[in-house]
Amino acid sequence: MYEQIGQNKRRTVVLVGAFVVFVALVAIAVNLLVRGGPIGFVVAVLIAAAMAFAGYWKSDSVALAMSRAQPAERAQFAQYHNLVEGLCIAAGLPKPRLYVIEDDAPNAFATGRNPEHAAVAVTTGLLAKMNRVELEGVLAHELSHIKNYDILVSTLAVTMVGIVILLSDFAIRFLWWGGGRNSSSDRQNSGPMAILSILGFFLLIFSPIIARLLQFAVSRNREELADVSGVGLTRYPPGLISALEKLRDDQTVTHSASKATAHLWIEQPVARTPEEGRMSRFNRLFDTHPPLEERIERLREL
Repeated sequence: MYEQIGQNKRRTVVLVGAFVVFVALVAIAVNLLVRGGPIGFVVAVLIAAAMAFAGYWKSDSVALAMSRAQPAERAQFAQYHNLVEGLCIAAGLPKPRLYVIEDDAPNAFATGRNPEHAAVAVTTGLLAKMNRVELEGVLAHELSHIKNYDILVSTLAVTMVGIVILLSDFAIRFLWWGGGRNSSSDRQNSGPMAILSILGFFLLIFSPIIARLLQFAVSRNREELADVSGVGLTRYPPGLISALEKLRDDQTVTHSASKATAHLWIEQPVARTPEEGRMSRFNRLFDTHPPLEERIERLREL
């Protein structure tokens, strides 16, 4: 397990770098298509760097705001605070900021750039439907994401995926409304630039899919590892097993989630069956989580 945690930390560096490079490529492609020239190229790179920097510092705030999370007052959510404090002592972690989301679906996620700047958010549905040991299992899972530094790349992915989709959408709309028409001087400079523009156009077309695949790479292995790490904190596998079984059997869709934040949650929050909602077949193609049944079976083997 510790070897896999180390591997995930090394992969985190690679994935963060991949996200930054990919955003830079998309920004450069936009510049080519809108004919920004050398100055536009420099501006595109600077914009990509600024977005990556802002994503590093503010992506947790973005994820919490997108999920409509509110600070959990201790007087109202005493058990929530007490469980997190006990688990933080066991894990050797500083206590994260605690949030609650008004949503009937049981779910939770952790966010932040490091353990000193982390937050945990749970839905009111989770607090209502889980007993103490089940809730402790879920919170241990989320704190394991913090301890294993999964939260940095997972939270950064939220802003990076959003940036890529916005840039590609802007460029395609720009071209659609005639912004990319060549002038006579542009025609004289055709050739390599034309080829690069075509490549840039195809990059923008497929960039949302590539961004989703990067998002997919962030999460699946880390969820199972956080399950095992969480059980290591509680020393009680049946607690998390029972919680995952409740999550598996509950058909409520998490309305506070979106495709941009789907990889953060302990359970896939978007519709996955026709009964849960439309787009279920498409959502299954880009599952950011391994099936709950697989996770449960793995924990039963411990």
